[in-house]
Amino acid sequence: MDFQEKVVLITGASQGIGAAAAKAFATQGAKLALLARSEEKLKALKEEIGKQTEVEVYPADVSEKKSVEQAIEKVLADFGKVSVLINNAGITRDNLFLRMKEEEWDEVFQVNVKGAFYCTKAVVRSMMKAREGVILNISSVVGLFGNLGQANYGASKAALIGFTKSLAKELGRWNIRVNAIAPGFIQTDMVKSLEDKMEEVTKHIPLKRLGTPEEVAEVCVFLASPRASYITGAVIQVDGGLFA
Repeated sequence: MDFQEKVVLITGASQGIGAAAAKAFATQGAKLALLARSEEKLKALKEEIGKQTEVEVYPADVSEKKSVEQAIEKVLADFGKVSVLINNAGITRDNLFLRMKEEEWDEVFQVNVKGAFYCTKAVVRSMMKAREGVILNISSVVGLFGNLGQANYGASKAALIGFTKSLAKELGRWNIRVNAIAPGFIQTDMVKSLEDKMEEVTKHIPLKRLGTPEEVAEVCVFLASPRASYITGAVIQVDGGLFA
């Protein structure tokens, strides 16, 4: 398998895309370090996939620098390295811009952007020392095309794309690849608030359905694998053709 002896660190791993990615990498033989705020959900996921591969869980809040540093220090102590980092943790605080509170803006950026910064900062030196690594940032098509009522979320996801492209240029010399994935409407808790609009939304998706977390997870596996060894600085849309 592509990931034997590789260590994959996933943030926001307790549910949705993060949990699906954990399961997908487990089938490929990767060792897993799973980070999220909910220890209960992390332990349940470990129970589910722990028979397939080595799995350790690290309850932490990516919006807090010390929490991230302490968690990833434990990851490096337990596994000795991080081969793949998936910055997946993210939140929404939707509101029309004229009604948007500064706290709603700041909270989204603290988790979605600062969280990715903290996690990447904590692992990148070990990747540079190993002269290999993969960083995947889970962005969104909202970061590419915008969306009504999501100025904060769209701006944060656009920031991740700029972060991705800049890091790809900086870290390529150490054989560290950095890519972003921009999912469209995916069947996760994050889109449950749009349930009453789903019929209208799917009319505009060429594939006429929402995507699944597993479909995004498969793209993560591909981009992290040697099969994508000449891909860096890319943004891959997984949106059913919504913004083709």
